[in-house]
Amino acid sequence: MKLSRLGEFGLIERIRQKTPSGRGVRIGIGDDAAWIINRKGSSLVTADLLIEGVHFDLRWTSLYDLGHKALAVNLSDIQAMGGVPAFVVLSLGLPADFDSTQVDAFYRGFRALAMRTGVALVGGDTNAALRRIVSVCVIGHAPYPPLRRSGARAGDDIYVSGTLGDAALGLKLLQSGGRMPKKYSVAQLIARHHRPEPRVALGLLLARNRLATAMIDVSDGLLQDVGHVCQASGVGATISEARLPLSSAYRGIVEKGQTHTALTGGEDYELLFCSRPRDRTRIEKLSERTGVAITRIGACAEQVKGIAVIGKSGRVVPVRVRGHDHFAKK
Repeated sequence: MKLSRLGEFGLIERIRQKTPSGRGVRIGIGDDAAWIINRKGSSLVTADLLIEGVHFDLRWTSLYDLGHKALAVNLSDIQAMGGVPAFVVLSLGLPADFDSTQVDAFYRGFRALAMRTGVALVGGDTNAALRRIVSVCVIGHAPYPPLRRSGARAGDDIYVSGTLGDAALGLKLLQSGGRMPKKYSVAQLIARHHRPEPRVALGLLLARNRLATAMIDVSDGLLQDVGHVCQASGVGATISEARLPLSSAYRGIVEKGQTHTALTGGEDYELLFCSRPRDRTRIEKLSERTGVAITRIGACAEQVKGIAVIGKSGRVVPVRVRGHDHFAKK
């Protein structure tokens, strides 16, 4: 079967089914990070690729920002399991005519986020390549049992941190070829695309206090990532369109009431998690403690097949659930 038909997540599932569980593997393929046991504890491991022309375009992305984002998207996977990122291995594929000062700019962005989050670069590889390729592997500690996608139950609340749709809207503005509206909000949206902010402290506290029953990061689009949780947990979900957290920058660009980008756009790298209704007060206090906005946007349900988006009128809003898929036909 061609990958364009099988899809990214079909390919991942195909590989998972053909991969035996290794010794010491507590969580393997299928969640945001693997959980492995070692002699003195356990670790979380995740890896990601950024390929020029697929994930980034240097016509509008600075190398400093690319360095930041390359690390941030991997930290996001560790935070989505409630872990503490500790070490990173970085490998680069670069054209031979790439200037060393440009590499320095990349490392400055990478190192700035690494220092701020306490992550140590411990090695990697470099090689010649026809296009720029960035490969990052982050290893983190698991001081508490990791939060998975499969723990949600019917009746659980659904929360998301921060705001939705900003990064995807920022990318659309960049792809517009300079035809950007002259509004103050443009720079804010583009910054959300270039420099996502990992919610490491929030993820760790959710795991430590066992406040989340399931968790994932919003990388492929809200509805698609809710779908991953629903599929893994065997539940449906209802999402309230009116409750979606939209930034003032987002509202300043899109037409009033337009939420499609917030529902389906990716690369927000916010935390999406489920929690028991009895913990609502504790979740509110957690928001105050971390300084990160947390919004209850829906609930898990048994009677709903798939995901239902409820509009302001109380009726189901038809939305095509299509987030990012590397192998999907464009």
